[in-house]
Amino acid sequence: MTTRLFLRCPVARSKTSHNWLKEHFDDKYVKMAQKDGYRSRASYKLLEIQEKDKLIRPGMTVIDLGAAPGGWSQVTSRLIGGQGRLIASDILEMDSIPDVTFIQGDFTEDAILEQILEAVGNTQVDLVISDMAPNMSGLSAVDMPRAMFLCELALDLAGRVLRPGGDFLIKVFQGEGFDVYHKDIRKLFDKVQMRKPSSSRDRSREQYLLARGFRGIDGAASIERF
Repeated sequence: MTTRLFLRCPVARSKTSHNWLKEHFDDKYVKMAQKDGYRSRASYKLLEIQEKDKLIRPGMTVIDLGAAPGGWSQVTSRLIGGQGRLIASDILEMDSIPDVTFIQGDFTEDAILEQILEAVGNTQVDLVISDMAPNMSGLSAVDMPRAMFLCELALDLAGRVLRPGGDFLIKVFQGEGFDVYHKDIRKLFDKVQMRKPSSSRDRSREQYLLARGFRGIDGAASIERF
């Protein structure tokens, strides 16, 4: 029996790649990032949230998860100033940023969590920010569990290191598992809001969950690290 291979994927992929590149280089936030010296257009998402919520202040201690290539770390480092402290982590490499401690590795591995906790030491963290997202397959049944797993791990870290009254900002995708996650966060923080920066691409399902006023783990439902 002859097996026929229908080679449509390379053509479709080539067209999709061309369209993405055109959109990317025509994007006003990409052009702004190049002009302003930011490493990624994602910087403007954090800047927009900062403008509205005044989340980052001088002298703060901050953890930045999913930091590469460094757009959020650039913004945060500038805002916390020389008296602040920033610990950034990503599975990908990131060029160094002055006064930023960078830990490269897979955040789902306990060894990387321990490195982050060691870097924090006895310091109480004021803010945890996360722009982490899994590599998307386009299949919701696959992508949502992966995304929610990263969200759960980020919340677990926040619960370990945040000072009472501390804040948490995280990229989320609404879908299966989100409602339960949202309820867990509402138990741990005084105020929980959703943000959709105008700099997020229209087609993107991403939103940012902003949780303020950490109550502490005692008396609330903690998130176990799987």
